[in-house]
Amino acid sequence: MRFSLMTAGVLVSALALTMLAMNSLRAEPNNTAKGYPEGVHEVRYPCPMDGSEQPALFWAPDPSEGGKPVPLLVALHTWSGNYLQTGGEVKYAEWCQQQGWVFIHPNFRGPNRTPAALGSDLMVADIRAAVEWAKTQAPIDETRIYAIGVSGGGHATQLLAGRTPEIWAGISSWCGISDIAAWHRQTKEAGRGKYAKDIEGALGGPPDTPERRADAAHRSPLTWLENAKSVPLDINHGINDGRSGSVPFTHSLEAWNAVVPADEQLAPETIDRFYEAREAPTGIGEVEGDPLYGNRPPLFRLVHGNTRLTIFDGGHEIVHEAALNWLAAQRKGQPVNWDPPKIAELKATDADKQSGK
Repeated sequence: MRFSLMTAGVLVSALALTMLAMNSLRAEPNNTAKGYPEGVHEVRYPCPMDGSEQPALFWAPDPSEGGKPVPLLVALHTWSGNYLQTGGEVKYAEWCQQQGWVFIHPNFRGPNRTPAALGSDLMVADIRAAVEWAKTQAPIDETRIYAIGVSGGGHATQLLAGRTPEIWAGISSWCGISDIAAWHRQTKEAGRGKYAKDIEGALGGPPDTPERRADAAHRSPLTWLENAKSVPLDINHGINDGRSGSVPFTHSLEAWNAVVPADEQLAPETIDRFYEAREAPTGIGEVEGDPLYGNRPPLFRLVHGNTRLTIFDGGHEIVHEAALNWLAAQRKGQPVNWDPPKIAELKATDADKQSGK
């Protein structure tokens, strides 16, 4: 198992030692963050790994409305975004206010172009600390802590599934980058050099030396996803991504392979043919439909244990109602619910769905 239990213990101890400091950093609601529903406001919380204070957006239900433990949604910004990102990110906050969940939108070191960002140890520590801080601000139901993200947020969710599996009752990952070195090559070949330059900014250069290749692997979900078998993990990707979007859907196929046993994995030639033809392999992955996906219906679906892979009729985007209704049905310690009811509607425009860049 690649995740260090000793490291986890040090982090938990450090978090415990800073609880008193956390209370002094509690931020009362002030001006609503621009573009967000009323009451969503900026906070700062401590990250014990480097002693820094990290920014986030936060909202919690009024404790006078019941005071019982409520779910926590950790919403993760996209590749080039930060904690103030709007667009589809706002839909996460709207859902939390509708359902009475706690919402936190951490910065986790901002856009993925610096050594401190892009899947670094500090990035992971920031998100862990955000969860611990949220517990000091509201009564959190620890059987219902969820993570969600698209694009760079999809990369982060997959990384969290492998590096912090003990936290989550459910992780919804959309169009995530699972292999940093592969995406560096793919973006250059596709003429999307901005993302390759971002990766080089984080690594200190292209992943063409042993040291930088190892660093890219450390920041890649594929290195860690073998630890995610216990986490309800829903991996989603649009079949047109890589053409009309920036992340080939092969990244999600490879993420699936990294979690499931060898006899459930997709063969490399199957992955290549699937991507080149944009036609689901015959005889496997057949799906009759899923009403939660609306006008982005699933075209290919595999399920094994706690892991599901869905390739849907879309591009580089998220289907908010599918993601959030699925998360709402998950409870830590209970079997995964792969057929959740639709408990609420959340209207999202195409621009909201495609906000992940």
